[in-house]
Formats: sequence, C-alpha cells, structure tokens
Amino acid sequence: MYVPAHFAAVPDTVQDLLTRPGAANLITMTPHGLIATLLPFVYDPDAGEHGALQGHVARNNTQWSQPAVGDALAIIQGADAYVSPSWYASKAEHGRVVPTWNYTTAHVYGRLVIHDDPAWLDRQVRRLTGVHEAGFDHPWSVDDAPGRYIAGQLRAIVGVELVITRIEAKAKLSQNRPEADVDGVVAGLTARGQSEAAADVERAR
Repeated sequence: MYVPAHFAAVPDTVQDLLTRPGAANLITMTPHGLIATLLPFVYDPDAGEHGALQGHVARNNTQWSQPAVGDALAIIQGADAYVSPSWYASKAEHGRVVPTWNYTTAHVYGRLVIHDDPAWLDRQVRRLTGVHEAGFDHPWSVDDAPGRYIAGQLRAIVGVELVITRIEAKAKLSQNRPEADVDGVVAGLTARGQSEAAADVERAR
C-alpha cells in the first residue's frame, strides 16, 4: 500500500479498524487464481503473535477448500467520503484546489487457517453474534434457536482464521490541509450527514 508519512495510521486507528464491528474482504491467491469474499469477522488479539481475524464462509464457497498460495489478505475499510474543494477556505484565497477522497483502511496479511470443526465454529458464531447483538434492547442468542437447527447451520459453514503477520494501514483524513480547510471539510461532511467521516477528520487533526 502507498502510504505517505502524513497519512500513516496511528496505532489507535489500526486498533479501531480491527475491533469495531464490521466486515472485511478476504482475498487469497489460489492455484486457480484470485478469490475474494466479504465476510464479518471478530478480532482475537491473543491468537498468534499479532492476533487473528476469525470468521466463517459457506461450505459451498470454494475459497476455503482451495489452498492459499502465500499470504492471504483481508482489507478492512473504515468510513470514506468525497471531499469537495468548495469546502476549503483556500479555494477563495487562490483557487488552487481539487477534489479528493478521504478514507481509513488496513491491509491485514497473514496465514489462512481453516477450521472444519463444529466446536470452533460454535464459539466463533456465538462471539460474532454477541458483538453485533450487544446494542439491541433484546439481543438474540444462538440458544434462542432449536439446537438441531443450529447444528445443521453449523454443518453448512467452515471457519476461516487469518493469523496476522503484518498490517499496513492508512488514514487519509485531510491532514495535509491547512486548519481552515479542515474546518470546512468537517462542516461539509457533517452537513451531508456523513458524521462518521467528519468525526474521523476531527480526530486526525
């Protein structure tokens, strides 16, 4: 990933990308070419030296059964947004401004481990569900469904675990703009209802 020094993500930003509820594109090179799957994941900081991303795919998805050649890659995307040059104070000063795109992203590399094990899958599904149900007034639990039904569902999926070896991360959030321009970006994104992107720019000052 191309990461200019002023757009290098700080450790807190990387940690946020890894731990917030979300999904990542899992990409593997196989003997038959590239395969990619968007899947929700849970970050386990205690798995391996650098932690691991854990998830599951449908058993009919051939990505798990085709061996990965070399490292696998998971691409995690944070909030992203178009930035209009009309929001910059410097537009009125000299006009030498152009549009851009703000975003945060992490490229997570590692060894892909397959888990075709009902016990591992049960733990993974429970943990993943717990993360996403935590904010509900009446959170759903795996135990709310009949046991035989859940057992059948677990037979239809296969666990995937990306044991992390390295992470490249970038936070392109107007850090290269003057303060007055950053103010304009925050105001512009907020006015368009893109509060998460606006908050990212504010934190990156």
